[in-house]
Amino acid sequence: MNSQERVECLFSGRRPDRVGLHALSNAFNSVNAGYEASIAYADAAKGFEAMYWTYQQYDWDLHIQYCVHSITAVSDFGGKVRMPKGPYEGALVVEAHPMTGPVDEAKLSLPDPRTAGRIPQALEYARLQHAHGLPATFFSRSPFTFAANFVGLETFAKWLFKEKDLCFRLMDLALEHMLRVLGVWVDEFGADNVWLWISSPSESNQILSPRFFEQFALPYHAKLHERVRELGVKRFGFHICGDQNKNLPALAEAAPWPHPSMLSFGHEVDLEEAAHYFPRDIIYGNIEPSFIQTGSLQAVYDQTRKVVEKGKRLGNGFVLGTGCGLPSTCPPAKVFAVSKAVRDFGMY
Repeated sequence: MNSQERVECLFSGRRPDRVGLHALSNAFNSVNAGYEASIAYADAAKGFEAMYWTYQQYDWDLHIQYCVHSITAVSDFGGKVRMPKGPYEGALVVEAHPMTGPVDEAKLSLPDPRTAGRIPQALEYARLQHAHGLPATFFSRSPFTFAANFVGLETFAKWLFKEKDLCFRLMDLALEHMLRVLGVWVDEFGADNVWLWISSPSESNQILSPRFFEQFALPYHAKLHERVRELGVKRFGFHICGDQNKNLPALAEAAPWPHPSMLSFGHEVDLEEAAHYFPRDIIYGNIEPSFIQTGSLQAVYDQTRKVVEKGKRLGNGFVLGTGCGLPSTCPPAKVFAVSKAVRDFGMY
């Protein structure tokens, strides 16, 4: 099968020829193509070129893309971010948040959904996807993670105790902005051609208790998908980042997204546990990215085989991928070892 056929099999509940294969790899793509890591965020054309050739080099499935950040609370609402520098930074770095205290809420207003922050670069990238027959990816953080970026996670976590009403207002503002920008994607490409990707790193139990997850974060997943249904977007991917094991029961009970969707998990969550909680969805994961960089070639190959064999037993449909972002300096031969293990052991 080609990549498109394989992905469509997964979403139609049929078994493809082999395990799907992918990596969360923005910065790696750029470095792999001979650019600085910052190209993934600074230049849509070069970033797309790097992605397109890297995916083909490693036989990754082109229709599953985790593209440049389309909206962030920091840049869209007047904060400052800088590009990654040097060989070891692979993501945008926050230099100043839009808020420093509760009084700054009065300064916030909904920005232009076409021109704010990094939206123009992401829209250009989506146009390139569409021109190549790929889904136009719209990527955002979850409303909770987005709202935390207004002031920074440490301060936002304190506000969950001291400024609860303010936290809810910020999540409402984040949600409204997300949906306004998503509406731009729908208007330009059509709802059937848009793939919505959400990630929720700040909801990890390494940061947030399951009680606070249910009180603050979970309701906004339901609100998000109620509005997404109104927009007509049906294809959804969700990177449930970090150790969210204690959140899974409540998240599974709510599960407000369309089914099947593609649910991506970090290495902290067992794939069989994920499949148990989300039997109607496609499971994605979950090799630890740092292990691909630091393990030996044989160890990476062997570990991939183990994950592939576990994933093949799942009844949900399975895509082998990284549990989070692939390091930009990951040795190419080790990335190849992942692809080879899928080709060697991933056939159904």
